[in-house]
Amino acid sequence: MIKENKETIRPVFPFTAIVGQEEMKLALILNVIDPKIGGVMIMGDRGTGKSTTIRAIADLLPRIEIIQDDLFNSHPSDVDLMSDENKKALQEGRKIVTSYINVPMVDLPLGATEDRVCGTIDIEKALTEGIKTFEPGLLAKANRGILYVDEVNLLDDHLVDILLDSAASGWNTVEREGISVRHPARFVLVGSGNPEEGELRPQLLDRFGMHAEIRTVKDPELRVQIVEQRTNFDQDPRKCIENCQNDQNVLKQKIVDAQLLLPKITIDYDLRVRISQVCGELDVDGLRGDIVTNRAAKAYAAFNGKQNVDSTDISKVITLCLRHRLRKDPLETMDSGEKVQKVFNKIFDIDTI
Repeated sequence: MIKENKETIRPVFPFTAIVGQEEMKLALILNVIDPKIGGVMIMGDRGTGKSTTIRAIADLLPRIEIIQDDLFNSHPSDVDLMSDENKKALQEGRKIVTSYINVPMVDLPLGATEDRVCGTIDIEKALTEGIKTFEPGLLAKANRGILYVDEVNLLDDHLVDILLDSAASGWNTVEREGISVRHPARFVLVGSGNPEEGELRPQLLDRFGMHAEIRTVKDPELRVQIVEQRTNFDQDPRKCIENCQNDQNVLKQKIVDAQLLLPKITIDYDLRVRISQVCGELDVDGLRGDIVTNRAAKAYAAFNGKQNVDSTDISKVITLCLRHRLRKDPLETMDSGEKVQKVFNKIFDIDTI
């Protein structure tokens, strides 16, 4: 049985109406197509539309089917996205009622505690009544959705570690006084920040799949266009949303098609070797760079309706995947993104004229 959830809809600025910032938009789309890419860190100047773009991508996504009234947005059939209680109910053949909700978009406040993020176990109830009572946190609400951390570079390191561990494993485990509760927590982790306020530690930065750098638009005509778009939306949100509806539907369908096509995408051995050559020449620590670049290239190929990855697909994503993994050299004058592109062009025999 399927039940529709009726939710109050607050107008959200349309994703397709956002002018410029193509790198950030591409990183978000690819992470939505394949959440296993590992999230995206967006660093840029104040007032460049970081938060607006992230909220817009969540609004663009198709509604998801969940087990009704479930605290963790459990999937009705995929056991990897289902809580242990629902898994047991499914195995026992109990009837499951489902409903549809918008893709969860959870904001993590800067002052959040570990209990607020992970959830808490009622120890008193567990000891006196023998009942395991779990109060879910933000990770539970974000399951199968997007978890957004603004000013992630100002967040406590241990909280960032918890978020990255959950995003990588797809599960959150809470343990208190010998009592353990676990639940699915598979989400796209999106962090944003201003580099003027400090950088993330390299160990934490490396855990983000992609890193997008955005700058304030300098072109006066583009700036005017952005201001006009925002003014039109503020004056009449419904009309602005209606004007973009066709473009929104086309992009939404393209993302759904890419998600279905993704498992069929192949990448030739020769291209995989070259990706690893680029990582080796750039002296990237570990193998995350290789893995994420392969995944992102497949997602980009799927987004463009191709079955095989080619060097063009890799060139579009490799800077996003590797720029934050390079070792910092205080004497280096070249931007890390340019350095990645230069090594890529050399190994893939691409002439730059």
